[in-house]
Amino acid sequence: MLSLLASRPVRLCDGLSRREALTVGSLGAFGLTLPGLLAARASGAGRKGPKSVVLLFLLGAPPQQETWDPKPDSPVEARGDLGVIRTATPGLVIGETMVRTARLTEKIAILRAVSTNDNAHSASGYYMTTGVPHAPMQVENAKPGAPNDRPSMGGVVRKLLQPRCRLPAAVTLPEQIANDGNLTWPGQDAGFLGRGADPWLINCAPEKGEFEVPGLALPPDVPAARFDGRKRLLGALDRRSGAEDAHVRRAFEMIASPAARKAFDLDAEGTRTRDRYGRTRFGQSCLLARRLVEAGVPLVRVNWTRLPNCPNNGHWDTHQKNSEAMRKMMPTLDTAYTALLEDLSDRGLLDDTLVVWMAEFGRTPKINGAGGRDHWGPVFSVALAGGGVRGGAVYGASDKLAAYPKDGRVTPQELHATIYHCLGIPRDAEIRDTVDRPLAVYRGEPVRQILG
Repeated sequence: MLSLLASRPVRLCDGLSRREALTVGSLGAFGLTLPGLLAARASGAGRKGPKSVVLLFLLGAPPQQETWDPKPDSPVEARGDLGVIRTATPGLVIGETMVRTARLTEKIAILRAVSTNDNAHSASGYYMTTGVPHAPMQVENAKPGAPNDRPSMGGVVRKLLQPRCRLPAAVTLPEQIANDGNLTWPGQDAGFLGRGADPWLINCAPEKGEFEVPGLALPPDVPAARFDGRKRLLGALDRRSGAEDAHVRRAFEMIASPAARKAFDLDAEGTRTRDRYGRTRFGQSCLLARRLVEAGVPLVRVNWTRLPNCPNNGHWDTHQKNSEAMRKMMPTLDTAYTALLEDLSDRGLLDDTLVVWMAEFGRTPKINGAGGRDHWGPVFSVALAGGGVRGGAVYGASDKLAAYPKDGRVTPQELHATIYHCLGIPRDAEIRDTVDRPLAVYRGEPVRQILG
């Protein structure tokens, strides 16, 4: 049985520790923290309809040359020894290992000239996840915290959209992104927006059988009658004090709600569906993301996790054996990615769900002496599908070596603006910093060339 625990010690807004709160009346870890989660408030932003985003963040960064931007006519030291494959889009070729993806390009828009100009995993990753450059740039193993405490996209979404959601408005799974040595990157939490707006981090291994979220069932020492009694007592205290808290009521509702628990129940999926995504941690996390989208979660981020028995510790940081890594890892990504797109489409959800394939940067234009590609921030590719983008579109171009933008350069600010646009967050939406100054959510213009 899997336990999903909070990523940091929980303290309530009145300063009480979780242990102290337990002495007053426990509902379990999730029940206690839920009122705080539900209390995140926002100003100004709303949605006309149910829009969602699934961010697939590919730790280490796949090479653009072997994925979305191959250069079959470049010298062998640049193109590598992998070939290309035709796609459903006339004239478009992609890397040969993306066999299933090639059939679905009519649903996908490709940005071929995304750029951070930062070659450090954590610093460039911060830029990609917050839309703001790391200060300073080119710093590896950068730690979270000021001055690099801008909120992630998940933090912004929770701040703006949480009041309309029964579940947390932004969820990250199955783990945080970190460099080798468990060095967590900055830019994955809510930053200066505060802990109440943090994306809900679910540390999980959904491929390993039974999957349970503590708190969406009553703790063993709290039978249903006792739970109802506590709820009535809390209501009486609220009425006496005149301070009834809607967030606490919603916390009780979630704990008691079969619909909320159902979102996390992968066992409700048939064997065929689970096999379709692949019985890997990444594949089953993508399936869980689809279930969370169905349950109304606006933003789900699925992080790539290390695959066993693969070069470069099983992530996409292919400093060595680039081609071997592609052959071993791409089937997992190709299977899960296409299953997610097809499943969303089959269920009528893809038009309102944007699926983003992204990473922190790209890979060098030439193969190194170890048969790998190194870090490269000047140009790389991002793919978007569904959710209001125009399938079969390609915007921007790199030069003949996939080394620098040739035209149509896209910055992280513009990528974020495109995603916020697809989520239905208005152009004039604001958040506030630590001294209550209003800050624009949009820091760039949406890439209108790929919007439907």
